[in-house]
Amino acid sequence: MENRNRDNTTKSAKKKKKRINRTFRTVGKFLVLIQMLLTLIFIAFTWRLGMIPVKYVAGLGAILLVFAAVLFTFQSISRGKAIISKLVSLLMSAVLIFGSVYLYRTHNAIWDISGDTLGTQINSMLVAVRSDDPAEKVSDTSDYIYGVQHAEDGSDVDKAMEMVNEEAGTEVMTAEYETLNEQAGALLDGSVQAIVYNEGYGSILDEVYENFQGQIKIIAQYSIETETDTAIQGEAAEVNVKNETFSVYISGIDVYGPVSTKSRSDVNIIATVNPSTKQILLTNTPRDYYVTIPGVSGDSKDKLTHAGIYGVDKSMDTLENLYGIEIPFYARVNFTSLITLVDAMGGIDVNSEYAFTTNGDGGVVLNVQEGINHFDGQQALAFSRERYSLEGGDNQRGKNQMAVIQAMIQKMLTPEMLLKAPDLISQVSDSVETNMAMDQIQELIQSQLNSGGSWNIKSVAAEGTGDSQYCYSMPGTALYVMQPDQASVDSIKSEMQAVTNGEILTQ
Repeated sequence: MENRNRDNTTKSAKKKKKRINRTFRTVGKFLVLIQMLLTLIFIAFTWRLGMIPVKYVAGLGAILLVFAAVLFTFQSISRGKAIISKLVSLLMSAVLIFGSVYLYRTHNAIWDISGDTLGTQINSMLVAVRSDDPAEKVSDTSDYIYGVQHAEDGSDVDKAMEMVNEEAGTEVMTAEYETLNEQAGALLDGSVQAIVYNEGYGSILDEVYENFQGQIKIIAQYSIETETDTAIQGEAAEVNVKNETFSVYISGIDVYGPVSTKSRSDVNIIATVNPSTKQILLTNTPRDYYVTIPGVSGDSKDKLTHAGIYGVDKSMDTLENLYGIEIPFYARVNFTSLITLVDAMGGIDVNSEYAFTTNGDGGVVLNVQEGINHFDGQQALAFSRERYSLEGGDNQRGKNQMAVIQAMIQKMLTPEMLLKAPDLISQVSDSVETNMAMDQIQELIQSQLNSGGSWNIKSVAAEGTGDSQYCYSMPGTALYVMQPDQASVDSIKSEMQAVTNGEILTQ
């Protein structure tokens, strides 16, 4: 009887063990099936990203699926190996979930950067008082007279004044002026106690009134969205960026904060790109170039930098008119963008023609060596902004800016950086604005990863002579301008055409 009970107990234990092992194997197979499903989702998101060549996506998918199949077979062998395979499957599933979320967010980041049609731009409107004024906020100015002018940004001035009245708790008194120049002068001479103006005009006023921005105090800032900039509408230009030559206008605006803020464009570089020959021509046009702004200034002329105040499309129109070309694309950055971009890339190696020390205007005092310098974001900004320590002044600053752009392009075109492109784009999605379509950005990156190879990059700069002339954006006051050297402009036109014709340029 005792032996029979012992046998029954043994049989029961064996059955229980078999059930446990069967359940254990079933759970393991279920985990691996989940892993396979997550693998398919991950591959789908990788494909959707559109940057990785098909051969790499297919290869990665095959490796991941074979790995999952091996783990699946392990569920039928010894329990020890099965436990390890389950842990590995759980770990792989976690990695695949993380990777899929990352790819999804990166896809959205590219979407945010690309295809901007200038439907919404931001005007940063400032409320300023004199630097020695006791007012610290708008509510302190309820009995002040505000100087306003409606010749520029009239509707935005009205919106800003509505906000002023709300914060002041009353409808403040205003004095109307015909020009921004007169409005600023009224604040400085005490005719009014406060003014409202577009932040983009601050540097222009510095040209009229010495150290204007140092003589005032900003007590409020209002970001006002505008839908009036409609020159670049609809879908991006239909350019086959893998095979056709195209031009990109690189605009650097002189403000921190949102890149969509309208402001002067202090960096005006055209990148003429021939993807078939891997040739890039970078053309710098001095910010003070004395030109007409199509659709804005009529027959009057203005500085090229002032075109940015009216929208990036006006800067593009101005450069198209100057060089007789079409510029289908733009990329817009500001001070914040440059710092973020360069830091995200791990710094860049920039070639400087001269040794000099910056004056601190770019946020840091920098000792630049002749030759190659490694810069982080803040240092690259300081190098790009410096002009007072340079013998060539603004002309040399333009060349330095092109050196920074060239260093960034060269680093971005390396296989290591191209593979990191999704992460890089995610980091800078709030700092860059372009009207290039998402699929065009994807095609460029995928094409370079497929073909590999280095690019030939040449930099040229338009030249001119200094002069003093009246400008459309600041009537009544003669400002420093640069009269274009037509021979220089014609030479650049020829080089642009050479790139289009498939020629390789010599330095």
